Amino acid sequence: MKASNLPVDEARLWSDLMALAEITDPNKPYTRRSFTPLFLEGRAWLKQRFENAGLATRIDAGGNLIGRRPGAKPGNGTIVIGSHSDTVPSGGRFDGTAGVLAALEVARSLDERGHVLDHDLEVIDCLAEEVSAFGISCVGSRAIAGSLTDEMLAHVGPGGEQVADALRRVGGDPDRLAQAKRSDIAAYLELHIEQGPVLETEIVDLGIVETIAGITRLELTVAGRADHAGTTPMHLRRDALVAAAAIMSALRDLALEMSDRSEGYFVATIGEMHVEPNAANVIAGSVRLIVDARAERRLTMEHFVARLRERMPDVAAQNGAELTAITTLSDVLPAQGDAALCNALTEAADALGLTHRRMASGAGHDAVHFSRIAPAAMVFTPCRGGRSHCPEEWAEPGELAAGAAAMLGAILAIDRGAAKNGRD
Repeated sequence: MKASNLPVDEARLWSDLMALAEITDPNKPYTRRSFTPLFLEGRAWLKQRFENAGLATRIDAGGNLIGRRPGAKPGNGTIVIGSHSDTVPSGGRFDGTAGVLAALEVARSLDERGHVLDHDLEVIDCLAEEVSAFGISCVGSRAIAGSLTDEMLAHVGPGGEQVADALRRVGGDPDRLAQAKRSDIAAYLELHIEQGPVLETEIVDLGIVETIAGITRLELTVAGRADHAGTTPMHLRRDALVAAAAIMSALRDLALEMSDRSEGYFVATIGEMHVEPNAANVIAGSVRLIVDARAERRLTMEHFVARLRERMPDVAAQNGAELTAITTLSDVLPAQGDAALCNALTEAADALGLTHRRMASGAGHDAVHFSRIAPAAMVFTPCRGGRSHCPEEWAEPGELAAGAAAMLGAILAIDRGAAKNGRD
């Protein structure tokens, strides 16, 4: 990395990241799942940091923590920067939080330099970007985009609580959700660690994200019959877990088939399952599986879902059980980075002497939902070994500061109307 004397405080950004990481389940670092007491503790910490930086804070009806810095010409609209502070179980210290705290550092830098933007500036910690216990992700950014539906609000988590009630618990208001929808956003920028190995492998400072894969999540319900594990002969069993295992294997084969068809980037995963009654001496009576599928092209996703619906009931039946339901939990279309904002990030990186490349993101982000209502773009920074969603996730202080500095440069260009359309 060539840049030096960056217009952001690298040490302060790093200190904040390490401090927020300490708010975690000590037995399961780094865990701060949305809607939990630890998440609310992290939110309170962030709110204080926002206010210390001179930002006016509020929580909107969608449960998003917002810090606002007024501009000289409010009619120009709002430039929004941010990400999310929740984690997956045993996640990392940088996924999401780097974007929120880099955005805060940008706001601090503008303030310390006495630079008043023409646009209003908001730093947003979006609620529940990661898949929550309710099986739904990007709750806050969906609310901002107006796509958090009544069906999603009614979804019930493992404890019997609905999303709507959980939203109230964290300061949102599902009864006033229309007020969370935004029409004033002039641009949205998000910094994130890459969560992949490309930048580190190619020794590139920054990635400018042109495409974010669409994500579809499905819940498969497999019904068998709970019986005594010791007295039920093997040939008379209707074991839902055995059928679920066969479905998982068949789904992997289907995903490999789809990824080999040259239809663009595609992956599918089953990383969550719920077994009932979940006892060592009882044959499983029912199993719920959560399928996470991601595709660069929408047609690829549609082909995958159609084949899944066609093939998996037969797999369950061949293994003595029944696939009783295939429910779509969420279905997010692929998103394109705004050309002018991508160019602004590119030019800012050039001005700082940073190397960069254009790339796609296989991971989903809040930027997907912002892109439905406003120009949006992302900047990626390298992460060690491409590791993410694990405690070993790591990024270097200078790399994160460089990404924040590029975002600051892009914001200044956007504010003065110098962001150019078209691709390089």
